[in-house]
Amino acid sequence: MGVSTLELEERKTGKDLYSYQKGAINKIFKAFEESPEDYHLLYQLPTGGGKTVIFSEIVRQYLKHHNKKVLVMTHRIELCKQTSKMLTEFGVVNKVVDSKADLSDQGEYSCFVAMVETLNNRLNDDKLDISDIGLVIIDEAHYNSFTKLFKFFSQSFILGVTATPLSSSIELPMTDNYDELIVGESIESLIQNGFLSRAEMYSYNVGLTSLVVGANGDYTVKSSEDLYTADDMLSKLIQAYEERSKGKKTLIFNNGINTSLYVYETFRRAGYKIAHLDNTNTKKERATILKWFKNTPDAILTSVSILTTGFDEPTVESIILNRATKSLTLYYQMIGRGSRVLKNKNTFTVVDLGNNFHRFGPWGDNLDWQRIFKSPNYYLDSLLSDEELESNFRYEMPDELRAEFSNSEEVYFDIQKTYVDCIRKGKSSKAVLELSIEQHAKICVENSEDVYDAIALAKKLGDDIDFRIGRYTKCISKSTFNFVEWLKGDYRKKLNAYLRLNFDDVFEMVHGYAPKD
Repeated sequence: MGVSTLELEERKTGKDLYSYQKGAINKIFKAFEESPEDYHLLYQLPTGGGKTVIFSEIVRQYLKHHNKKVLVMTHRIELCKQTSKMLTEFGVVNKVVDSKADLSDQGEYSCFVAMVETLNNRLNDDKLDISDIGLVIIDEAHYNSFTKLFKFFSQSFILGVTATPLSSSIELPMTDNYDELIVGESIESLIQNGFLSRAEMYSYNVGLTSLVVGANGDYTVKSSEDLYTADDMLSKLIQAYEERSKGKKTLIFNNGINTSLYVYETFRRAGYKIAHLDNTNTKKERATILKWFKNTPDAILTSVSILTTGFDEPTVESIILNRATKSLTLYYQMIGRGSRVLKNKNTFTVVDLGNNFHRFGPWGDNLDWQRIFKSPNYYLDSLLSDEELESNFRYEMPDELRAEFSNSEEVYFDIQKTYVDCIRKGKSSKAVLELSIEQHAKICVENSEDVYDAIALAKKLGDDIDFRIGRYTKCISKSTFNFVEWLKGDYRKKLNAYLRLNFDDVFEMVHGYAPKD
């Protein structure tokens, strides 16, 4: 039986826990009791499942039954404050160890919340007494910055929590630092029981082969900015927004501040209500922007990765991934920002402009987290390269354009298959483009009353033509920029000439009668 959204909204944090949260707490405490005191345990739960609620209750119970202290570590100052607030709601008096904290009264506290870098400095300077800490909780444990602190806690039970138990660094797999993984409720189960909204996903194929992978294993900001600030990509973004997200409160994620600023200007010029946010904004500016975003029904907020963790705005109805990533964690974090439920919201839209769906599968796919935890390289090696991904694409006409070709049963033409057939039959590779032009002409004639209509429709096939030429040049392994551009122009001229010359014949073949004069 699902939980009503009203009940979800009215839940008082720190009092009532859901059954799956209680189950997780029991499993974690069982591991405590059965393991040595320096055991490292990892707990996985999807974004929106209430990880902070779970570990706050664990802290409350631990302090009640053990004569030792607790330390909670986060990697961002916002998470520090949110965690401290949640612990307070659970009745746990705690002290935030930030760069300005006065530690002269540390003896009066049994729970500390600290940011990893600040804590590292304090411990290296011997400013914080940790001799009595029995439990260390690490939020967003997939970040590797925490592992350097493990040496200070050789006698403590360490509990890491994360939505994605896959390390942010290939060189430092999580299985090297944690003894065991407990997998929590799945996204699908949380959706079915009314705890998370369901994602309605739309993918727009994007050519990513110009992107460069950097030292961190993900695409570099520079190569992303070069691709995503280009006019055709900005046009594709606006088109995708207007087709799938218009009128919905929308978050746009980019890889790079410049891209986000370009996106901001593009939408502003188009008359949309949009704001840009990045890590150079002051605290005050950030608060103002987020307040505006919260209170404006169809607001658009464009940002870099600043809002992937520690940002909770349930009224978000649409997420646009205006970037590609090789990080499964980032993919899940970005989409997770739209998954919160509300009284009148149990679905949200996700628009992918980075081939991420093709790379990682749909959000909420039942991933084998145990296998990913134990053999991360096996999982990472199984991901398709951009070239492999793009070779599986097929061009999909936008709905609005497809409506103009409604008399045609099929509008797709498989260049690769046609190329293989032509070569097997001993034909020239040029025959592929001739057959493609004939098929394009046919669908134009099927939806036209005269040759002028057909030529007007042919002009709207630009994206499809470019896609086919891209496929064709891959088949013949010849793709210099000038050659590709020449082919695109030549194709358009030949399609128009074919229509002028053959319109009457094709019309009669399609309709069974000659066109009216």
